[in-house]
Amino acid sequence: MAATNINRVVLTGNLTSDPELRSLPSGTSVCKLRVACNTRRKNGSTGEWEDKPNYFDVTVWGAQGENAARFLSKGRPVAVDGRLEWREWETQDGAKRQAIDIIADSVQFLGSREDGPSGGSFAGNGAARGGDIPVDEGDFQPAPVAGSSGDDDIPF
Repeated sequence: MAATNINRVVLTGNLTSDPELRSLPSGTSVCKLRVACNTRRKNGSTGEWEDKPNYFDVTVWGAQGENAARFLSKGRPVAVDGRLEWREWETQDGAKRQAIDIIADSVQFLGSREDGPSGGSFAGNGAARGGDIPVDEGDFQPAPVAGSSGDDDIPF
């Protein structure tokens, strides 16, 4: 039996800079984001809890990247779902470099633009009050009811 590989990343954090949008010669849009996520660690010498920031480069392709560039800015909270991609290159002075990037499958905007860069819309549990993109009410229409099966008295 062949082993299955899983390459999945889910993270939430704040943008450390404004998104950088560019277009490839083919016309495809690509947006670069830099996301900071804090990790809580106990300081061995003081015994106090401290936040240690981790920084991640995120690439968002196509229309989703265009929306990220249009609606996001430095300091805004985001949730990213994607995969890791390793790359290697050689600098002009011959040194070999490598990096791991996150290729986003989806980017969720947390908070709202009115909350400013601090993303102050969090309600304690990480849920956001508002959003940037208008809601399509058609997404919330009740599902059609199938034919009756005679079990109308079941309470669930």
